[in-house]
Amino acid sequence: MTQYPEEFVRRIPKTDLHVHLDGSLREQTLIDIAKEEKIDLPSYTPEGLNELVFKSHYANLDEYLRGFGLTNKVMQRAEHLDQVAYELAMDNFAEGVRHLEVRFAPQLHMSDSLSFEQVMHAVDAGLRRAQTEINAGIPDGDPEFDYGIIVIAMRFFAPNFSQYYRALSSVHSYSESDEIIQMASSELARATVKLRNETDIQVVAFDLAGSEYGYPAGDHEEAFDYVHSHFLKKTVHAGEAYGPESIFQAITKLHADRIGHGMRLFDPDHIRDESITNREEYIRRLINYIADNRTTIEVCLTSNLQTAPDIRSVADHSLGKMLDHKLSISFCTDNRLVSHTTVTKEIQLALDNFEITPKQLKNIIVYGFKRSFSFKPYPEKREYVRRVINHYERLEKEFGIG
Repeated sequence: MTQYPEEFVRRIPKTDLHVHLDGSLREQTLIDIAKEEKIDLPSYTPEGLNELVFKSHYANLDEYLRGFGLTNKVMQRAEHLDQVAYELAMDNFAEGVRHLEVRFAPQLHMSDSLSFEQVMHAVDAGLRRAQTEINAGIPDGDPEFDYGIIVIAMRFFAPNFSQYYRALSSVHSYSESDEIIQMASSELARATVKLRNETDIQVVAFDLAGSEYGYPAGDHEEAFDYVHSHFLKKTVHAGEAYGPESIFQAITKLHADRIGHGMRLFDPDHIRDESITNREEYIRRLINYIADNRTTIEVCLTSNLQTAPDIRSVADHSLGKMLDHKLSISFCTDNRLVSHTTVTKEIQLALDNFEITPKQLKNIIVYGFKRSFSFKPYPEKREYVRRVINHYERLEKEFGIG
């Protein structure tokens, strides 16, 4: 394996294109807000929470997702959303992240006292405050810290997920659950486009998340058609707990520009569609389509190992095949708290387990910026990427890389 100094990996300019706001709180912030709001926790120490809730290993994706029930409880006020967003931005910049795309589901935080617009403003305010503080100290010519917000629609929900979902389910009590789920995502799509068009809140994309098995992406086609027709970027969780046809749906039905996870792309055993008789040929064509279109895969190594018991080691992850097929990838955390990780750790994990040359590493890092959903106009984004490349190359020379 090519060896890279740890300090080099920490200092290079990085992106995190796939990080959940409600999965990336500081443990102490979760505890402090819970005490303030009188919210029951299984433990009021970081050590206790990490033993009981935020584990090093999980049985499956559903167990992994249970911790979000606690984190969302402490994110029901505007000031707490602001605080969590601010701290996330500061934590990212401390390890060299220069472009951060934070995703979350606003409908999990909406209530009679907190509208969609107020939720979005609170998160944007926290990120913007961090951006202002950080960029005041960035030397001229270096890439500044920037951010975008990705709005998540849920693949499924239950009324107890939030006050908003309870109200929606109550009003439509004679509708089937899948119809209500589709209403929620379509309503969110319209709200997101309106907010993007009428404010300077840095909304950059629309996403679909939640338990993948049994909740096909195609059910949300109307919502994604709407954001697509209004020039909003799309990323979709796919190929995490389901097979290649889930990725195919995300691309063909939801117009996905990027794919979240995508680790099951190469796995014929995860194809459930019986009409697909030649599975290897189906996968080959899908891989080629993704490669040709430069559809970027947001790779989250640690969380994938935590939620997929059949992947016994990092070396077994499909990242190796992604590299072999020259796919566009970006290293991401998914959830900094739930997975106990950082972007630096994710990159180091990849470098320790796969042969990644200096040229490959540079291309992966730079492509994270190129395939970001930047809020900047395209000419400004190009100039920003150029500053990133210049900064990266200065560090290569300093550390004697390449």
